[in-house]
Amino acid sequence: MPRHTPAETLATLLRYPVVPVFYHADTAYTQRILQACYTGGIRVFEFVNRGERALAVFMELQDFVAQQCPDMILGIGTIYKAAEAEQFITAGAEFVVQPLATAEVAEVCRTHDIPWLPGAMTPTEIYNASELGAAVVKIFPGNLVGPDYVKALRGPMPHTKLMVTGGVEPTEASLSAWFGAGVNAVGMGSQLFKNADDTDALAASIGQLMQVVETLKK
Repeated sequence: MPRHTPAETLATLLRYPVVPVFYHADTAYTQRILQACYTGGIRVFEFVNRGERALAVFMELQDFVAQQCPDMILGIGTIYKAAEAEQFITAGAEFVVQPLATAEVAEVCRTHDIPWLPGAMTPTEIYNASELGAAVVKIFPGNLVGPDYVKALRGPMPHTKLMVTGGVEPTEASLSAWFGAGVNAVGMGSQLFKNADDTDALAASIGQLMQVVETLKK
């Protein structure tokens, strides 16, 4: 059973709209990264299904998150098939992210009442994903379209929840551009985790980043 309702998950994402996108095959290392993110103020974390140990590590993270990062909402990304979604939801995933949108994964998430965040780019893809039940539509890859594209989308699609992944940098200029264009949240991978071995420094830099985002949301 998820530790949060779908409404709680969505509200937390909108309240803390920076989502780390991360994979590592070592559980202990992943725990250190999770802890640093939590200490820095992040409350939604996307672990990604990009390695042979993804499911095993994800399962091993559950107790750690419950005990050490109790307000962290842990989801799974890079899901393509319904069977993968089923596996990770059974393992405790509280939301499912796709790089694209498939009806079969949408159906699994709907059945389990888990927020579904599919990837899309064109207005048609975004609309179709919303019609299939997307809680948030992920604009991916964001670096190919840029903030001006999101700003243009906001004309005909003012109410669709949008998260952009790809092309977001952990700088005030980048965040200002994306949030100013109208995104509801951003996902960040390798850009966020430069020099991640120093987890104290990582936590501090994330804390500064979250302060910037808080200012931008006002």
